[in-house]
Amino acid sequence: MFHLQSLELLHWDYCQRLTLPLDGSIITVAGPNGSGKTTLLDAMRTLLGLECSGGRSYKTYARHANADSAWLRATVDNRPRNRQSSNRPFARCLLYADVVTLVCRIDRNGGDWTRRYIMVEGDVSIEQLIERGSPGERDWLGIDNWRKRLEGAGLSRAIAKVLALEQGQTDRLCEYSPKELLRLVFDVFGDQEVLDRYDEARTHQKQLLQEVETAERELSHGKAQRAELESRVNLYRQYELKCAERETLATEVVPVLSNVETRKQLANKLRELHRQRLQSADDRRQHAQVKADLLQRLHDQTAAAERVEALEAQVRTARRLQEEARDAERPVEALVKRADELQGLAVVEGDAEKLTTRITELSEHKQKLSAQWQRLKDQRDDAQRAMDGLRGQRLAPPPHDVQRFRRVLDEAGIAHHVIADVIEIADERWRAAAEGVLRGSRWVVVLANPRHEAQAMALAEKERYRHYIVADAEDAPAQPESSSLLAVLKVSAPLPHWLLRQLANIRRVDNTEAGVKLGGEWITPEAYHRDGRGGRSVWVEPGQYQFGASAVAARRHSIEARLAQLDEEMTRVVRDQAFFERQLQDARQAAQGFTAAAELLEREAEFNEARRQLPVLKQARVDAGERWQEAERQLKHAVVEQTNAQHAYKQAQERLAHLEGRSAQHEREWQQRFDDLMAQAVMSREVKLSQPAHWRRPERVREMLDHYGNATQARLRAEAVERELHEGQWETDATVIEQLTLMNANVMRQEDELGQRKASNVAAGIAVDNARERYTDVLKATVRRYRKNIVELGQLAGVEVNAELPHLDGDDGLLRQAELKVHFNFDGKGAIGLNDGEASGGQQVIKSLILLVGLMKDDETPGGFVFIDEPFAHLDVRNIQLVGHFLRSTRAQYVLTTPITHNVEVFEPADVTLVTAKKPKGARWAPPIGVLQRRPAVNPF
Repeated sequence: MFHLQSLELLHWDYCQRLTLPLDGSIITVAGPNGSGKTTLLDAMRTLLGLECSGGRSYKTYARHANADSAWLRATVDNRPRNRQSSNRPFARCLLYADVVTLVCRIDRNGGDWTRRYIMVEGDVSIEQLIERGSPGERDWLGIDNWRKRLEGAGLSRAIAKVLALEQGQTDRLCEYSPKELLRLVFDVFGDQEVLDRYDEARTHQKQLLQEVETAERELSHGKAQRAELESRVNLYRQYELKCAERETLATEVVPVLSNVETRKQLANKLRELHRQRLQSADDRRQHAQVKADLLQRLHDQTAAAERVEALEAQVRTARRLQEEARDAERPVEALVKRADELQGLAVVEGDAEKLTTRITELSEHKQKLSAQWQRLKDQRDDAQRAMDGLRGQRLAPPPHDVQRFRRVLDEAGIAHHVIADVIEIADERWRAAAEGVLRGSRWVVVLANPRHEAQAMALAEKERYRHYIVADAEDAPAQPESSSLLAVLKVSAPLPHWLLRQLANIRRVDNTEAGVKLGGEWITPEAYHRDGRGGRSVWVEPGQYQFGASAVAARRHSIEARLAQLDEEMTRVVRDQAFFERQLQDARQAAQGFTAAAELLEREAEFNEARRQLPVLKQARVDAGERWQEAERQLKHAVVEQTNAQHAYKQAQERLAHLEGRSAQHEREWQQRFDDLMAQAVMSREVKLSQPAHWRRPERVREMLDHYGNATQARLRAEAVERELHEGQWETDATVIEQLTLMNANVMRQEDELGQRKASNVAAGIAVDNARERYTDVLKATVRRYRKNIVELGQLAGVEVNAELPHLDGDDGLLRQAELKVHFNFDGKGAIGLNDGEASGGQQVIKSLILLVGLMKDDETPGGFVFIDEPFAHLDVRNIQLVGHFLRSTRAQYVLTTPITHNVEVFEPADVTLVTAKKPKGARWAPPIGVLQRRPAVNPF
């Protein structure tokens, strides 16, 4: 392998142009971090066709120079590495001079960069190369050809892997697995001629194997074609069978079975028609019974009407007698009250003070009654106004603040509705429950357009509207849960989501016991509601009902009951006022000299007679009232019976009319069906006679029925066959049978050819086995030589190195699984493997250097070079000296990097030291690289 002698950089990264000597066995590149040490190694890697370190690229370095092109030029030693041999590294490239120039030119190509390579004899400058022309000319090489040229000069792919090690990764080689290390050794030391012969034998066998596989594929293809032809023949035969079946179904099976089924259906229909004829007698008997029942209902209705008329007369008589008894009782009752008043006055008329007190008390009672009457009158006026407000109303009117705010929304052009306008309670049993739950949501405003939400809320804020404004609404479900409160409501417009969810979650129960057993949220018909917070009554007075037209009726009924109550109370107050007015007049007259005792004495006989008659008259009035109530009760019962009798008579009339109409209709339908069936029977017989006799034989018909079942199934089968023939992939070419015969002959010929090629492949396998034995012998010798190299290098480094020779006998599978296990013994502390985690950082470096230099150590063709980035990073002073001594004892060329902060011992083995420095801030180019070159006592090469 060749050695580097010099390196020239032009417009590489921040280097304008510099030339560095590399004609030493150990070259050390020193400088602070970031001063360009790795940049210099990446330049060498790029020149040798390798990848840069750290994910960098040659394009990055070329772009930093901001020039149209960058040049990398190196001179290398092309002298024979062994004095007894005349083989030069670049002899395969037809270069025989002692010095060869390697050049990489990087040019800007639009927005990208391209690189080309060339190698020439002698030391040729960049200017001389520029005169040769552009990189597109014939002598310039691409990256693939360039790597092949360098591989022929000794820079194998395995060595290229080693040269591409990253910064601080000099111990990477010892991290290889035993299998990877063995493969690397084979790549470096393998006997190319033996390898080529083994590859040729394997290639020949592969070619024969490919021919066998090709013949097998052709045979498989032929068999596939034969199978395809067989499938086509089967399809053709199936096509013929289906065409025959289609013709049989269309011409024979379907017509025959259809006619057979038609005649069976006609026979069944005639039998059914006969049964209907027999049932008409039952209809006539039922008709007579209905007429008799109608006559009885007429008698019952007449009797009920006569009884109602008689009871109405009794009620009128009883009411008249009750009124006469009441009229007779009233004057007597007035006399008794007058006597009681006079007695009460007589007690106090002798005492002036008591009389004055009584007058005062009676005046106060009178004033209280006047105030009570006025209060009742005001309440009645309010109730009457409420009643007047309900006249002509379909829905209960809303409060004034709601009416005012809705007018504001209408004036602003905001379409809306309130909850009370769009809900109707369908079941009056649950009105109290629904009114109670919805009471707080009556006047919630739902907007038709959500875009009006902000404007509507601004108006609500201004009007201080206390109810919600909702823009997000949806329609009620068409079929809500049957047990929910929502199920008894009719909703005609969208409602808020939360209200629909609340109504759907409330379950209706008959009583609180059932609700407690059910659990969850429920309500009873009496409006007792239970939710997550507990239970409470949400009862609403009927006068405050709001939802639906029934709410207006409920309000009107409630107001009417209230008016009747107020009228009764006002009547009672007026009577009390008259009573106290008389007592007050009597007391005032007593104060002026009138004596109640005198009137009592004067009218004593009249008052006594009244007291004697009053109980008798009162009892007579009570008895008359009871007789009136009994007559009213009997009248109500009679009216109910009359209504029932009228309803029963009407039902009997309707039943008779329905029966008569049905009988007439059935008679017409029977005759029409009979005529139609007879016509169909005649037509069916004509069809049967038109068919061939052998089609109509009973055994043939049974065969058709057993196979197809009935005419419908046969018709469906015919449609299926037609659809299969129309939609399926069928073969209609009759020549496919001849094609199959020819393909069978072709497949037999291909089978014969495959047998011959398999025999040739067996012979090639024997040749491969022979070549593998020679290849295995070479590999064994290679491993032994590598073991000898690393053992000798270990002795130079003071390390005991042992290598286990792999088992290389057998087939290719065993060769691929072979491993090279290497063990190291530092300072007699025991053997450690390649990467078992027991070695220190310095030992890792020494292990990797031994493995690395062992690849390059060759007594016949010594030489080679290695890039090692910071090999002393983990070493102490003693190990640095050992590594330096080890490097000097080998015959390879090393390019090392180290920071300037390391121990000065790192510079002791260097023949050439290159000192880098950081680019000053603001400067375009980096400072020149300093060169320190040790004057050698003897030329190492």
